Amino acid sequence: MLIPNLFLFYVQNPLESALFYEKIFSRKPVASFPTYVAFTFENGLTFGLWSRQAKNFVSGGYGHRSELSFMVKNEQAVHELRKQWREFGVAIEQELHEAVFGLTFVALDPDGHRIRVCIPDKQV
Repeated sequence: MLIPNLFLFYVQNPLESALFYEKIFSRKPVASFPTYVAFTFENGLTFGLWSRQAKNFVSGGYGHRSELSFMVKNEQAVHELRKQWREFGVAIEQELHEAVFGLTFVALDPDGHRIRVCIPDKQV
């Protein structure tokens, strides 16, 4: 069975974007190059920032065609992250609201990628 372990965002400047993600991840990258930066996590996931100007980079587009999401333990944690990210100057695209799966909000990184914070899906 294959288990996904790498998530990539295409960005204008990986080194600048890494500064943004260092704040919200509360960690430094494990690899940092002019055209690629990577963060690793205890659950085995690697999050990479790849320059759209990198040699041999090919893509039909970029931007907010997907979301990086954080499922946190409860609604209080959703509120706390929104407050903390506001203090960091993170742009909030979609304010706190109740979605079909529960309380959520959506922030934007410097390249316009969507970052959702939510609670685990409510059981019906």
